[in-house]
Amino acid sequence: MAKISYLPAIGRRKRAVARVRLIKGKEPLMINGLPAQQYFPGAVNQKLLLEPLHLTELIDKYTATIKVVGSGRTSQLLAIRHGLSRAIVKLDSDKFKPKLKAAGFLRRDPRKRQRRHVGMGGKSRRQKQSPKR
Repeated sequence: MAKISYLPAIGRRKRAVARVRLIKGKEPLMINGLPAQQYFPGAVNQKLLLEPLHLTELIDKYTATIKVVGSGRTSQLLAIRHGLSRAIVKLDSDKFKPKLKAAGFLRRDPRKRQRRHVGMGGKSRRQKQSPKR
């Protein structure tokens, strides 16, 4: 059996699911076959995306290939951050887990879209109009 040359992890947020493979190397981060700068343009997105690697000072030593599906771009970005953090903890739990846990990157955000309810006029929180008299 061949030795696995990457550390796998899964990150989630709302309906987004990110499958992360943490790899030793300096290549650019690849998301769904595109470079990270192309998939998530903008300085704020880049900062959020690479936060776990900067916090643990692994930015120059490790890269990742990521497949992400579902939800919108912001949720995908936060799912990737969650997956990266989980992969880094697999690397060295004693060293990296306290930092990432304190930053809140290991906690899965439980908030989801509220489902549509029957008898509510088509929306989840809307109420039907009450008669005047």
